[in-house]
Amino acid sequence: MPHLLKVSNLSFAYKKGNLLFDNLSFALKRGELKAIVGESGVGKSTLFELILDNLKPLSGTIKVASCSQVFQDPYSSFHPSYTLLNQIEDVAPVDELQKYLKLINLDYDLLLKLPHELSGGQLQRASILRALLMKPDILLLDEPTSALDNVIQLEVMKMLMNHLDSMAMLLITHDMELAQWCADEVITI
Repeated sequence: MPHLLKVSNLSFAYKKGNLLFDNLSFALKRGELKAIVGESGVGKSTLFELILDNLKPLSGTIKVASCSQVFQDPYSSFHPSYTLLNQIEDVAPVDELQKYLKLINLDYDLLLKLPHELSGGQLQRASILRALLMKPDILLLDEPTSALDNVIQLEVMKMLMNHLDSMAMLLITHDMELAQWCADEVITI
């Protein structure tokens, strides 16, 4: 099975001589969920920026299939002046919208609102909805359940894991217990 993501000998630094990564290598196949864990400031979110080609590595290579991302802060991932439905329709087909709304326990009426009219948990579920509707090969998850209460966290992670037959997932989390529970491999950086 070919890799959907292959990071080879990746090195990166914002400041010369202060490497965040030095020869980091890992790969991800369809059906796999790998977790990236580490202290704040070690470069977990920077790794996603490199994978998305928003930053350039000092050395090494990243080969990646199509991605969509769920950000840690759902308020920053939606434009404040447009309804959620408008923003979802701009990037993804909505033919399976009802199916996914049911899976993530979100009412359609909430999609007709502006982002500030939803709770953080509702907005995060809308962010997950948008990412899934994009049908990526890889789903990049940056603390996707941090805005959710414990019961909803578990439901959302189980629902995401049910999609591993059609994609791969890379999860950033501070929660080692969550990482060990859901990931095929935990990568500490």
